[in-house]
Amino acid sequence: MHGLHASNSFHKTGSKREVCSNLINMHKTLSTGIVRSIPQQKQKTEGRTKVLLETVPVHKLADIFVASFEISFEEQLSMLDSVDLKVRLSKATELVDRHLQSIRVAEKITQKVEGQLSKSQKEFLLRQQMRAIKEELGDNDDDEDDVAALERKMQSAGMPSNIWKHAQRELRRLKKMQPQQPGYNSSRVYLELLADLPWQKASEEHELDLKAAKEHLDSDHYGLVKVKQRIIEYLAVRKLKPDARGPVLCFVGPPGVGKTSLASSIAAALGRKFVRISLGGVKDEADIRGHRRTYIGSMPGRLIDGLKRVAVCNPVMLLDEIDKTGSDVRGDPASALLEVLDPEQNNAFNDHYLNVPFDLSKVVFVATANRLQPIPPPLLDRMEVIELPGYTPEEKLKIAMRHLIPRVLEQHGLSSELLQIPEAMVKHVIQRYTREAGVRHLERNLAALARAAAVRVAEQEQAVPLSKDVHRLASPLLENRLADGGEVEMEVIPMAVNNHEISSAFRIASPLVVDEAMLEKVLGPPRFDDREAAERVATPGVSVGLVWTAFGGEVQFVEATAMVGKGELHLTGQLGDVIKESAQIALTWVRARATDLKLAASEGISLLEGRDVHIHFPAGAVPKDGPSAGVTLVTALVSLFSQQRMRADTAMTGEMTLRGLVLPVGGVKDKILAAHRCGVKRVILPQRNLKDLVEVPTAVLANMEILLAKRMEDVLEQAFEGGCPWRQHSKL
Repeated sequence: MHGLHASNSFHKTGSKREVCSNLINMHKTLSTGIVRSIPQQKQKTEGRTKVLLETVPVHKLADIFVASFEISFEEQLSMLDSVDLKVRLSKATELVDRHLQSIRVAEKITQKVEGQLSKSQKEFLLRQQMRAIKEELGDNDDDEDDVAALERKMQSAGMPSNIWKHAQRELRRLKKMQPQQPGYNSSRVYLELLADLPWQKASEEHELDLKAAKEHLDSDHYGLVKVKQRIIEYLAVRKLKPDARGPVLCFVGPPGVGKTSLASSIAAALGRKFVRISLGGVKDEADIRGHRRTYIGSMPGRLIDGLKRVAVCNPVMLLDEIDKTGSDVRGDPASALLEVLDPEQNNAFNDHYLNVPFDLSKVVFVATANRLQPIPPPLLDRMEVIELPGYTPEEKLKIAMRHLIPRVLEQHGLSSELLQIPEAMVKHVIQRYTREAGVRHLERNLAALARAAAVRVAEQEQAVPLSKDVHRLASPLLENRLADGGEVEMEVIPMAVNNHEISSAFRIASPLVVDEAMLEKVLGPPRFDDREAAERVATPGVSVGLVWTAFGGEVQFVEATAMVGKGELHLTGQLGDVIKESAQIALTWVRARATDLKLAASEGISLLEGRDVHIHFPAGAVPKDGPSAGVTLVTALVSLFSQQRMRADTAMTGEMTLRGLVLPVGGVKDKILAAHRCGVKRVILPQRNLKDLVEVPTAVLANMEILLAKRMEDVLEQAFEGGCPWRQHSKL
């Protein structure tokens, strides 16, 4: 038994020694792996550690390695509690293995990061080396760093303190970035914008001279007396109180009447810079407020960009075509302008790209529009509307002689010595070729005449060949004139001059004078005739109305006819809902008063019994809407049913109620000017529009007869020749 016990004891001791040996080998292997992971810069430490592994006993080696690890306090106590060598080595081996695994994971991560950064680091090192080489060679043109130059530029921009702090944060962020990083360029462009904006830089205003400003306005614009007077009032207030928050002027009128040029004249009178921002067709709110910097291709709004271009914080900014902004899924630009044009809010305008408040209170805003209807009421409330209705033919003649003809001649390389356009011919162009509120079409026709003259002058100005003793004339035109006995002025040309000098020195004796034959050859046959109204109303059922459009006032004919049918009303001419309702009201009123107006024999007979009525507004391609054609429709129907023609020299406008009252309408001045252009001598207006006649030029009123009507019967009394023959029988 004793021997058996001894044998078992020896077996257990052998197995323990074998286990300890395995633990010792494993511990040494793991420890060696840790030592090998030491960086190459610590080779001496690695050598000493290898010697330590070979000489120090294993149980002490376990204590040394574990003591160098960062382990928890509980694990340290557990190691101290382990007295048995096997347990001690087992715990130490586990800790060493865990530490080795963490080292290997860290190495893998480091290798991946180094692989990704190696390219950028290589480029950075190459750039640094290139810069050092240039410095050694003395070939370094950049004396200072770009970022340092940007910082100095930002310091001199005069930013407010809160914005300067924001800019400094962005600058510190930029300094930490490498030029190759994706956000570097966007941050730099943003900081350059902050540095370029005129935070405090303003243009120096000279002492306002109202007399000089008035002379400047008169020299640039003919007529527009009330408009220029309002501008002088605005300038007078600016002179007395320079920091006053003036109103936002909005010039409303047809194209070609001088709205944009008036804004530039205001800038010239104030001595400020002028910037124009076109809002026609803008549908994106970001065009006003800018894009946020998180978007690709973001940029500031048009207002901030315009201020950057003029480089002053107090320019005259023209918001052109403010009535032509649209709205879609990208926002409403007109609503974004509410903050811009409000003097109480625009001192801290927040552009999305800029992301810091900017003071717009020093900017003088001027807006232009063709119509008021598309402008939202809240935006319209922030502006003072000044209407520019258009020019009379007399004003157009003065404008053409003073401004248009000199400008056209200069643009085409001509002078008054080469082309002359008499006043009579200009008046003929105004009356027969243009019927517009502005002067753009007139200028185009004058330009056509100038082009035709330029062709003739260019063909006739040819080099003159010289012989020894005789100056021969090689121009066909001159030969014809000599044959006809015409006088020709000649200059003695020196022999030494070249052909170019000869050509410039030789001129035709008399200039080219425009006549009616040239007008018809260049511009074609006349487009308008004063006899049009008389020809159109030659048959019953036609009346002449006055309408307002975005291009000014227009004369509108209304035609009515009856045919066999079922008593229906047909309307054509691309009409809106309001004008269709006016036609229904007009027909109802005429049917209700048919007996009193002696249009029907007795009350029991209907006007539409067995027949239909068709009302047409010519120029069917032009959309038409509005209530001001009510009296015109009634006159056309009464003319149709009574078979009497209305007066050809009379036009009318006014809204009519179902009870026969004539209500006031808008655009009276435009409509009267349109009637004057078309040769109409009598205009029927609602009585409540009498106050609007103050705006009509006196010269126009002197040549026209204005008839005021309170009820529909007054209109019919004036519309027909000899008055209304059935009025004495009327029971109204």
